[in-house]
Amino acid sequence: MPAAPDAIRTAGLSRRYGDVQAVDKLDLVVPAGSIFGFLGRNGAGKTTTIRLITGLARPDSGRAWVNGLETTGGDEQGRGQFGYLPQEPAFYGWMTAAGFLDHVGRLFHIPAGERRQRVTELLQLVDLAGASNRRVGGFSGGMKQRLGLAQALIHRPSVLILDEPMAGLDPAGRRDALDLLEALREHVTIFFSTHILADVERVCDTVGILHEGRLVEVAGREELLGRYASDVAELVVAAEAVALLPPFVAALAAQPWASNVTTEANSVRVTAADPAAAQAALLPLVVGHNLPLLRYEWVRPNLEEIFLSLSQEPEV
Repeated sequence: MPAAPDAIRTAGLSRRYGDVQAVDKLDLVVPAGSIFGFLGRNGAGKTTTIRLITGLARPDSGRAWVNGLETTGGDEQGRGQFGYLPQEPAFYGWMTAAGFLDHVGRLFHIPAGERRQRVTELLQLVDLAGASNRRVGGFSGGMKQRLGLAQALIHRPSVLILDEPMAGLDPAGRRDALDLLEALREHVTIFFSTHILADVERVCDTVGILHEGRLVEVAGREELLGRYASDVAELVVAAEAVALLPPFVAALAAQPWASNVTTEANSVRVTAADPAAAQAALLPLVVGHNLPLLRYEWVRPNLEEIFLSLSQEPEV
């Protein structure tokens, strides 16, 4: 039995705007069934990549496929494979939520009976059943975002492409949107761009990092965290011992094995260039400064630290 095609694949995808190379020879594979977090700083090329994949912009070179069907050549069959939610979705404010979804269903040529059933199902899914007959113009930002997700799902796509879906949402709205994405995990492949690292850590199983139009890393989330594991020790002292930290931090920074030392409140983090030397010397140094420790552990970097190291701006 032949293997299922990748949910999304690009080969040599490039697009330039004037002097800016927005996307540069992008080779990307999004596994079917994954929740793929597409990370990058503002201006990294995330939105341009999505517009190229969805066929909303034409590449200067390269191609893109969704479920094995090309989407960069204007093929309607290819475009029917995915649902899409742009960063700033537009609605007809005078339409009701149910009327808007019915309108989108008509655009996909969904038969009337199936369309009515689908509108009801989706309004329940995104928790808008009670607002089905309200005009969209009166919706909050979170309600509009949930309605946008519903319209992206109206034709039962197997791939959902979302551009900064949490942008502009308050904490409660972000939580609701993430809960919805998790609920969809078993039914659809989800590809979403973002610069909110906490959202990726919560729901994504695969991560790609884009920097200046180039894909600098792509891996499973846990694989990525393991691959960039650094030798970092964290020490937390009792609150009454905070006054003892400055001389200890100064002595720590002077150690030949300490490449970086940071402090925050009553905690100290040290990155060891020589882990063996650090493990042998760190606790004796603590004892020598009479620091009462509440916690001492060697930790791995979080996704934010990896992202910042891979997408750091060049020094001027």
